[in-house]
Amino acid sequence: MMRQLTAYCSRDVRVADISGKADVSAQRPVLMEKPDVVVGTPSRVLAHLNARNLTLRASLETLVADEADLLFSFGFEDDLKSLLCHLPKIYQSVLMSATLSDDVQALKELLLHNPVTLKLQGSQLPDCSQLQQFSIRCEEEDKFLLIYTLLKLRLVRGKTLVFVGAVERCYRLKLFLEQFSIPACVLNSELPVRSRSHIITQFNQGFYDYIIATDERGLADPGAAPNPAGRGKKKSKKAGQAKAKEYSVSRGVDFQNVANVINFDFPATVESYIHRVGRTARADNPGTALSFVAHTETALLSEVEETLTGDNAESALKPYQFKMETIEGLRYRCRDAMRSVTKQAVREARLKEIKHELLNSEKLKTYFEDNPRDLQLLRHDRDLHPAVIKPHLKNIPEYLIPEALRDVVDPLSNKRRRRGPNQKPKPHGVAKSSLKGKNPLRSFRYTKRERNKKPSHSL
Repeated sequence: MMRQLTAYCSRDVRVADISGKADVSAQRPVLMEKPDVVVGTPSRVLAHLNARNLTLRASLETLVADEADLLFSFGFEDDLKSLLCHLPKIYQSVLMSATLSDDVQALKELLLHNPVTLKLQGSQLPDCSQLQQFSIRCEEEDKFLLIYTLLKLRLVRGKTLVFVGAVERCYRLKLFLEQFSIPACVLNSELPVRSRSHIITQFNQGFYDYIIATDERGLADPGAAPNPAGRGKKKSKKAGQAKAKEYSVSRGVDFQNVANVINFDFPATVESYIHRVGRTARADNPGTALSFVAHTETALLSEVEETLTGDNAESALKPYQFKMETIEGLRYRCRDAMRSVTKQAVREARLKEIKHELLNSEKLKTYFEDNPRDLQLLRHDRDLHPAVIKPHLKNIPEYLIPEALRDVVDPLSNKRRRRGPNQKPKPHGVAKSSLKGKNPLRSFRYTKRERNKKPSHSL
């Protein structure tokens, strides 16, 4: 972003990016040019200071701590404290944060002296002319039925973010959609930062139209996921909050050109709802937010509506006018798909992704070179089969499509199609050329084959 901002004044303002995983020695020539702006993580800046590639005592004028509420949770607390001894006595500090937490207060005491707090006042979300917000009351089974209908029949178009309440729910929904050949990727908080960045890059480049993610609710409270047996060790509250801030998806991630946000599980707080829905309708682009609300989440919906409405009645969530009885014929297909999405299938899907990351990890490459037996055991471990995909669920028979959608949806290609007012649908499975000719059973004529008078060989 700094390079984009300084694109037309690159001769006067030079920007150096020292973040990433490149060697410190490889980045030294960039710092030797004495750039005006240096962008990097606290640990990388400290590494260059220790290597004497960078000096701040005589040249630093302004220190900017972006995403200040995440710096401590990413493990930069010790690095920031070590940086203090390299800073000059007089400099200007700016801390930017989306939320004011205890970590921000601790960081403010480290870097600032008698600070002035500036809060940007304004609308938290765009108005209804740019962002349309809807809600629909549906229970657990209806949630899966509705999202299957919306995605399979292409009623939701464009890049879509689907938010759930826990990581386990991410994989359950992903395996459910795979039964109907609906590709989606999971933003798994158990994977390293590099893998998550790769998933976001693929989503931004258009490799996936749907991404399933979670936010603070499921990560801060691991017990929110179903656990009837009560197994698993209890984690400390502080550790859970730190992980939630580090791996939060509803904020701090650069999703581009998101057309829709679907709250499959309604967010636990108003702030989380705003951060989720704020991923769409950015700049001048329009956006749509659809929230599935169960009977246990009605109080949360009322709280969100009360906060967003205020004096303007148009900013409230509008009821999504969708008649569930019209898709009742698809319910048995959803139940058939859910039989394959078992707890064992969800567990094996998570293990399969983690195993893939272990085999492709750059950090473990040296370890596997020294321990080839561990690599062999990992590669030749038993194959994981997340879920059995049933081929008959791939396409929707035309008789199951609601009558109101039969004129715009092709059940085989799952794409919208335009049909004239007097044009009748063509039967599927019949060749186009055979429709123009006569009935082959009536026009078929058998011609008797003549025998060869002379034999083809002789004794």
